Amino acid sequence: MDPAEGVRCSVIKDGGDDPDVTHGAEIIVGVWRLPDGNKGLQITGGPGVGTVTRPGTGIEVGEPAVTRVPRRMMSDAVAQGLIECGWPPETGVRTRITVPNGEEIAKQTTNARLGVLGGISILGSTGVVQPFSTAAWRASVHLAVDVAATNGLDHLVLSTGTRSEEYTRRLLELPDMAYIEAGIFSGPSMKRCVNKGIKRVAHVGMVGKFSKMAMGYFVTHVAGNRVDTEFLAQIAGQCGASESLQQEMREAASGRHFQELAQEHGVMSVFPLMCQLVCEQAQKYLGDDGPSITVDALCFDFEGNLLGAASTSPDGIPMRDPAALATDGQG
Repeated sequence: MDPAEGVRCSVIKDGGDDPDVTHGAEIIVGVWRLPDGNKGLQITGGPGVGTVTRPGTGIEVGEPAVTRVPRRMMSDAVAQGLIECGWPPETGVRTRITVPNGEEIAKQTTNARLGVLGGISILGSTGVVQPFSTAAWRASVHLAVDVAATNGLDHLVLSTGTRSEEYTRRLLELPDMAYIEAGIFSGPSMKRCVNKGIKRVAHVGMVGKFSKMAMGYFVTHVAGNRVDTEFLAQIAGQCGASESLQQEMREAASGRHFQELAQEHGVMSVFPLMCQLVCEQAQKYLGDDGPSITVDALCFDFEGNLLGAASTSPDGIPMRDPAALATDGQG
């Protein structure tokens, strides 16, 4: 390694089956020996690597967004390289990570919401991609909760998907950082909120996911539990659905099909009831911690119309007039 020129290597990330926007990205690392008198490893970020601008990520503000495990892996690799070069282990070395097009890739992530600006984050726990890694997904949700809590937010929205988050933004006046796409991890993310002292959470989603949560399932992966149309028909019966309609609902092909049947026959009170059950089951899921947090639930249709809402707060949900959905030109 020439101390003046350094060395550079790169790799193309292969995400395999993992649905990751960084699949195919080139990761380049340059390594330089520092002048005598400098000691230890300096890790810097070049173009395409984000910079941390807010606390809560576990990385110092102003540092490149390279998390603990990748830092340790680089430190180990540099230490091995120093041995192979015959240099003292305390030799000063600088590394710089760059990701061509990283700033554009980052626009497809939640980095900006977490205060990571200018590029992607260098993350990892093992250095090996696990196909469809739900552990990585859950970890990213936990990080989003941690950042929000560290920055003083005490009211968060846990959405089951992108569209339900978009619809909720038109009803709740909260900062961008408050919106967290929990996906299938509604339960673990809610527990994280309790652990971090969050005072209020809103579960937002559509009928399919909400039907599972209303039954007490707070990890809602499709492979784990399907929409129970028997349950949906039962609660529709409590809301006045006829026996023949209940039978039709039992035979519904999906949560959306059930929703359409309820709307067609005017059984609209089933949706607030479903939201009420989500709130009740959420507090049961939290056990003794249930009373420590206010839980809201908002259920939308696929066009963004609010079908129902409920809250464990006697004052209800502090939101804008639902009629705003129609005046925004999107509903």
